[in-house]
Amino acid sequence: MREIKVGIIGCGGIANGKHMPALRSLGNVLMVGFCDIVRERAERAAAEYGVDRAGVYTDYRDLLADDTIAVVHVLTPNREHCEITVAALEAGKHVMCEKPMAKTAADARMMLDAARRTGKKLTIGYQNRFSPEHQFLKKACERGDLGDIYFAKAHAIRRRAVPTWGVFLNEEEQGGGPLIDIGTHALDLTLWMMNNYKPKSVRGAVYKKLGDQPDCGNAFGPWNPEEYTVEDSAFGFITMENGATIILESSWALNTLDIGEAQTTLCGTKAGASTHTPQGLTFNGYDFGKLTTTVPELGNGGVAFYTGKSENAQDVEAYRWIDAVINDKEVVTKPEEALVVTEILEAIYESAKTGKTIEF
Repeated sequence: MREIKVGIIGCGGIANGKHMPALRSLGNVLMVGFCDIVRERAERAAAEYGVDRAGVYTDYRDLLADDTIAVVHVLTPNREHCEITVAALEAGKHVMCEKPMAKTAADARMMLDAARRTGKKLTIGYQNRFSPEHQFLKKACERGDLGDIYFAKAHAIRRRAVPTWGVFLNEEEQGGGPLIDIGTHALDLTLWMMNNYKPKSVRGAVYKKLGDQPDCGNAFGPWNPEEYTVEDSAFGFITMENGATIILESSWALNTLDIGEAQTTLCGTKAGASTHTPQGLTFNGYDFGKLTTTVPELGNGGVAFYTGKSENAQDVEAYRWIDAVINDKEVVTKPEEALVVTEILEAIYESAKTGKTIEF
């Protein structure tokens, strides 16, 4: 693929842990601009990942003024996703925005409207779609191996893994806790596998029961209870227009041993499948009148349409995204799909707040 220039807006944890290493792995991406409200973070990112004399900014508008930049990655707290993404699209850039699409459904709709209005590509960072097991499962679903999928579970459960850095515990900046942070991945995977984006109603329950227990064996150390303004677990019961139902479960802190995140369980009329098993992706069905359980050997080549050396999901996501921009292909994670995820998450929060079922 030909070379393309990229700008990074937000040089914190997700930029350093996912996006910038993945972009560098491609070989044809030139990271020429770095923006962060903390200038030192942008300078460090530019020194490690940027071209010589890469631009360093504290105002995203200055980065967007660089007409040589074709692609922008928006990697800020959720509250800023909409404003920066819309501005980038209107500046003529293609945009990869980190998940979730936005803090609110209204913001997500503004982003989608801007993409349609400008004709620029917009995608959302749901990298778990690109793992070998989820690519394999998607092919099986598309082939009809499971039949009509009418019941599913979206799993995003941690026992004690509350993120204690950045603004994760700040409701104003993020819009919520584990539901909007990791529940969003599990819901995206489940809807994508079902190819069902028409919710009918949502009932939700949100809990903050353990936020005042900072010294509880948390994987990332204790937190400040005064700064903990989000939920520690949230659950949703989603009914789709065609009658299918989805149970969404999410937690950062929950007294349970049934843990696992970015996983899905699907039950169809022909067979079932789940990535929420000790063996990973497992199919269940029957043959010759006997029940069967199958664990596929994924091995190499488990990712469709990818010819790179790495099967790391974030590297594959970056490859497919840049390929879509350069060769004018359809993005894998469509903004229309990510909008429905945000709408459902918002409905769970609203249902929990009002005690009512939210109708679509």
